Amino acid sequence: MSIDDIVARRLIVRGLVQGVGFRWSTVEEARRLGLGGWVRNRRDGSVEALVCGPNAAVAAMIHWAGKGPAGARVDGIEVEDSSERHDAFAQLPTV
Repeated sequence: MSIDDIVARRLIVRGLVQGVGFRWSTVEEARRLGLGGWVRNRRDGSVEALVCGPNAAVAAMIHWAGKGPAGARVDGIEVEDSSERHDAFAQLPTV
């Protein structure tokens, strides 16, 4: 795998995504996929995440985030490129 295969994407997920285990499930899914980054709640009711790793794994994470865990209702997801990089995946405090 070359450095060109590593990508980072910032996600904003909107809908019923707080109080349903979305952050915890995101951490579990990201670790399963071998991704780095973080996830946190935002005061506006959305969930924000940074995911970085191999392009295919990042794409799989974005697909998963578009549905979320059982109990969540995702109304929309914004995705943008990021230059931020992380090796491990963590849950961060709300911003």
